[in-house]
Formats: sequence, C-alpha cells, structure tokens
Amino acid sequence: MKKTIIILFVAGVGLLFQTCSKKEIDVENNLDTHHSLISVKSGVKDSGETYLMSTRVGHRSSECGGRCIALWGKPCHIDCMGHGHYCAQLAYITLHQTSTAVTATTVDTFDLTSEDFFLMPDRSLNYTDENNNRIFLNIPEQLVYRDSTTLQFTFTGLYFTNTPAYDNND
Repeated sequence: MKKTIIILFVAGVGLLFQTCSKKEIDVENNLDTHHSLISVKSGVKDSGETYLMSTRVGHRSSECGGRCIALWGKPCHIDCMGHGHYCAQLAYITLHQTSTAVTATTVDTFDLTSEDFFLMPDRSLNYTDENNNRIFLNIPEQLVYRDSTTLQFTFTGLYFTNTPAYDNND
C-alpha cells in the first residue's frame, strides 16, 4: 500500500511538472518560417502582448555589387538586411496602438542585428487572431535606429489588413 501511494504521488508530481512546463506555444510546429506573427505569453506584467515575428530578409552582396546601402557616405552591403529573402529573421516584439497608429518594438536587444540600425523591407506577416481569423500585419519598408536608452528598435506605420499589402518577394 505504501509503495502504491509513493508511486501515485511521484506520478502526480511528474504530471504536474509536465503540465506546468508545457510551453504556451509550440514554435517549431506552428511557425510559418517565411512571414508570420505568433502570439506568445511574455510573463511580464504591463508589457503589452508579445509576438514572435518571423520573416526573411536580405540578399547576397553579389546581387547588389556590394553597394546597396550608403553608410557614412560610402556604398556598402550589410548581410541580412533590406530587400530579398536570403536570411531568416526571428524577433520578439510588442505591438502598441495609439489611436490609429500601430508600432512594434523589439523585446530582445540583438534578435535582429548587433548593428545600431536595421533596414527592414516591406513585409506582410500572416497572423491568426483569437477568433481564428487570418489577418496580416503590414510593415512598410523603413530604416530603424536602435533607441539609445532601451537599445531596442521600433517599427512605425504598421497596419492590419485582411489580405497582404506586400508580396514579400523583394
């Protein structure tokens, strides 16, 4: 009898830990590896809802002759930024809406790049809302700079639509 109680107790504790450790979302099985937005629980009160942004950006230097962006007056190329779909990018972001203005701010400092800027191509991110409706978060092309205090990037001019505004192929 004592062994049965111990076995049941251990099994119950194991089940409890299994249930508690289950992730809020299975990123591996639910992630559209091209262009998507997935809601995740941040665990931080008053931080806004956190999302995992998945997109593909950038191109090879050979495609632009190493001269597709001008930095400090000199033409150059930076991997995994700008038009194209050469690099897979994942970043945790929080969305904020004030009136009709929607912005997205990165959560982790170096998710996108260790540079002080990021050249974001225009992208439409697939999202399924809480009512199981498929909608798109549209991010217009923009050059964003890291905030000097928070070290995060903030994307502006975002908007939602029922169909993608951008073809994500550039």
